Amino acid sequence: MPKARKAQICLEDTPYYHCVSRCVRRAFLCGEDKQTGVSYEHRRQWVEDRIHFLSQIFAIDVCAYAVMSNHTHLVLHIHKDLSDSWDTEEVIRRWHRLSNGTLLSHQYLNPEQRKQIHESQLFTIEETADIWRKRLTDISWFMRYLNEYIAREANKEDKCSGRFWEGRFKSQALLDEAALAACMAYVDLNPIRAGMANTPEQSDHTSIQYRINAAKAGKTPKYLTPFAGNIKEGMPHGLPFHLFDYMELVDITGRAILPNKRGAIEESTPVIMERLNLKPEQWQELATQFEDCFHHAAGSESYLEAYRHRHNLKRLRDKNTAIRLFG
Repeated sequence: MPKARKAQICLEDTPYYHCVSRCVRRAFLCGEDKQTGVSYEHRRQWVEDRIHFLSQIFAIDVCAYAVMSNHTHLVLHIHKDLSDSWDTEEVIRRWHRLSNGTLLSHQYLNPEQRKQIHESQLFTIEETADIWRKRLTDISWFMRYLNEYIAREANKEDKCSGRFWEGRFKSQALLDEAALAACMAYVDLNPIRAGMANTPEQSDHTSIQYRINAAKAGKTPKYLTPFAGNIKEGMPHGLPFHLFDYMELVDITGRAILPNKRGAIEESTPVIMERLNLKPEQWQELATQFEDCFHHAAGSESYLEAYRHRHNLKRLRDKNTAIRLFG
């Protein structure tokens, strides 16, 4: 029986989640339909632009993404401390970028009209803002505003109606740093595994290409979670890796899984793999088969056991996989 969404996404487990949305039947999100010859490539930009737009509104960081022909991958981080720091006005301004809001919320943003708002109405506004604050920290609402927008635009272009996505998105909890690194690489290398690109920098509409282009310009990607290094060293908010360590790892892995090449990591194992205590053969499987290896949650045995206890599960189907791949 499928798990309830509120049980799949829980901050007590982890703030990091891998989310996948797939199109129904043979619907094309992007790519070219070989039967009709119709190209949908321009839709990739729709999705990427929408992801960037939502990252500026929600208290949810985008760690990685890949826009494929009939599905999308995202690795998201719930940044609750950020939403907690917003005052009522900030919450309302952000929500108004997504929705029309209410008559009271618009009055509240007008300095002159705010003075005339009754105390009971102010209480109502505060309650409404608290609801919106929770939504702006909720991955389900993030994915809703991503997928509904793309579905409407695609149906409008196709001159049809009806469901575009296969129900709700699939989510995987990433319980530790090794699972996070492996999942991000798995997402960033999707176009290479699909034969759509030969190198990470040629992988259009992916987070790794976006990061590489920004690095070449000496900039930090505006719409992606920055790399902060080892967070145990007291580094600022961001991913617990160093940028160039991660880029080196993705580059080496990408070259190892090119068609007609034997899948293996170079002898000079990247530093990030040593810190995460991952062996080349383990990493190769994680970076190419992550979705097949794990279902609801991914991480080492100890993290999976803690996850099992919190959710009162009798057993975890991926426990043996975790022992084999994460040690």
